[in-house]
Amino acid sequence: MTPQVFQILLSLADGPLHGYAVIAEIRERTGGEMRLTASTLYDALARLVDQKLIEQAPAVPDAAPGDARRRYYQLTAAGRTAAEQESARLARLLQMAREKRFLA
Repeated sequence: MTPQVFQILLSLADGPLHGYAVIAEIRERTGGEMRLTASTLYDALARLVDQKLIEQAPAVPDAAPGDARRRYYQLTAAGRTAAEQESARLARLLQMAREKRFLA
């Protein structure tokens, strides 16, 4: 799983978001370390929908006026499982780095 895809799945963990909100959430959460362009994001979203890791969310009741044109995406059960498995894999890598004293 690419870092970008993992970050997208993390962004959707708390509920549905539209594309620009995903971009903004990733930028904020990573302290600007990861900046996705719209084209990168929408290509990834299309692949994730095809892989059934995310799906288009039904209308979001608390969406702001003017958001009607926006597509909201949410994790599927398979997407949550994939993100959990990737999290576990990364945790194992961090443990290995700690054992080699690369991290405190």
